[in-house]
Amino acid sequence: MEILGIKFAPLNVPLKRRVQTLSIAVWVVIIGFGIIWSFIITTAMLYYSSITRYIVLLYCVWMYYDWDTCNRGGRSERWTKWFRSSAYLKNLTDYFPTTVEKTADLDPNKSYLLCSVPHGVLSMGVLGFIKYESRFRTLFPGIEVRAVILDQHFRLPFAREYCYMFSVISCSPESLNYRLSSKPPPPYTGMATVLVVGGAFEALESIPGTYRTVIKKRKGFVKLALKHGTSLVPVIPFGEPDTYDQVHAPMGSRLRRVQEYIRNKVGVAPVIVIGRGFFQYSFGLIPRRTPITVVIGSPLDLPKIEEPTNEQIDEYHQKFIDSLVQLFEAEKHKYIKNADSVHLEFI
Repeated sequence: MEILGIKFAPLNVPLKRRVQTLSIAVWVVIIGFGIIWSFIITTAMLYYSSITRYIVLLYCVWMYYDWDTCNRGGRSERWTKWFRSSAYLKNLTDYFPTTVEKTADLDPNKSYLLCSVPHGVLSMGVLGFIKYESRFRTLFPGIEVRAVILDQHFRLPFAREYCYMFSVISCSPESLNYRLSSKPPPPYTGMATVLVVGGAFEALESIPGTYRTVIKKRKGFVKLALKHGTSLVPVIPFGEPDTYDQVHAPMGSRLRRVQEYIRNKVGVAPVIVIGRGFFQYSFGLIPRRTPITVVIGSPLDLPKIEEPTNEQIDEYHQKFIDSLVQLFEAEKHKYIKNADSVHLEFI
């Protein structure tokens, strides 16, 4: 039904789909506005009463003790399994839905760095790896998988606990070095770390129907993989750019300069999103219900070089880009309309 140009949802939408929409809305508010609501909750508890004030004080002591957990492999599975098996997370991933597919096997006794592009606005493709009963565990038995998110999320009171429940870790060099140099916890025999290479900058270039990436400018992940002898795996979340539209500001424009300034200060890209609402599909902060299929390519094995030269980094960086393009071109017809006109765009 459409009124005044606004497309409203039918009244007979099943309750299951309503619950899925509510689940993704909660996720967007917490992840997208974590800085704001963390500040509000902390301030309110400090001023509400002496009891809540002491709770905040005790929590700050806990944060100090727990500060580096995100750089030491994150929460153990015994603390996160219940949440990753919850109905909430199932509804969250079923909203799009999000799924994982493979094009090659991964040795269950090795370590991998799964490099995903493009980022999209909120990088919701990583949800495909997070569920405890995820398809990834079925496709690659024996491999423990953890996704990487911005370090800033772990520095926010209360919001950090929500992030930890997803069994994610920090994107800091310290965290990645620790992860790639560690052995998998029992009963796992291999490890996979999901890194969205483009980061927050790429979010500003996320436009429906396009697959834009800044990976040509990012070489740190190759240096890191060479240092530890970790295999690189290309990953493409098909459908990721279609979950949101945005008010796109070209490079050099005043709005882009403001967005870049904020991103450089807080680490989060202030994207002006155009999604949908609870009861209408024309605008809002909730992502569109677009299927996201995360396709995992063939691993690129790297030698272990503790101090790689620039030439070696460039060599394997180009090899990885070639494998990424090859994966995109081979798989795009399965997931993209008018696929012949869509290519990976390097910016």
